[in-house]
Amino acid sequence: MCNEMDPETVRPDEEKKNLANPAAGIQALGTPEVPWMQSPIHCISIVGQVEGHMILPPHNKTTKYEHVLPMLIAIEENPEIKGFIVLLNTVGGDVEAGLAIAEMIRGMSKPSVSIVLGGGHSIGVPLAVSARRSYIVPSATMTVHPIRLTGLVVGVPQTYEYLNRMQERVVNFICAHSHISKEKLMELMLQTGELATDVGTILVGEEAVSCGLIDQVGSLSDALSYLKGQIQEADGK
Repeated sequence: MCNEMDPETVRPDEEKKNLANPAAGIQALGTPEVPWMQSPIHCISIVGQVEGHMILPPHNKTTKYEHVLPMLIAIEENPEIKGFIVLLNTVGGDVEAGLAIAEMIRGMSKPSVSIVLGGGHSIGVPLAVSARRSYIVPSATMTVHPIRLTGLVVGVPQTYEYLNRMQERVVNFICAHSHISKEKLMELMLQTGELATDVGTILVGEEAVSCGLIDQVGSLSDALSYLKGQIQEADGK
């Protein structure tokens, strides 16, 4: 998770130590110490696989929904934070956990933007469209496909009915918070020949914008520029 540093947690002796020895930051974090500045913008990163009720193997890079949900509440309640950006590079994951995070982001009163970097696949699609404005870099991809089940599956009509209802939840959320029609989204989900072992569609950069899924192709500076404009607008009211 990528969070801004709380100034109260940075002790003066630690600051001096990091400034005196830049290598300390590289050893601890894999990066040199970046000069800290107070910012009204908070950063949330959703990377790897979205972990839900089942704990994933330790070698998987995951985003745990029980960490993200309280963080979103803290952002909403903190008067010093005026807006937030969601960085997405995820292969997908647990449907209910992803939808929970997406609904929380959409329901917040503070300005928000999302940017897809690398990939925003599967349940990453609702997460991408949950912000007030969504961006995708030209080289990023998004995979749109039907919901999959893993583990024991009971072969009864109720199982298929449940799958259909869960699919409807995802589709309705995406269509409600983007410019893509339900017919077009279902067409992309059920397309054959695009994926080697599955049905679905891979959208690259501009393709995600042209079908109405994402608002704009852009970089980090574009996303931050929009967010700062929204913050200024909100402060002027």
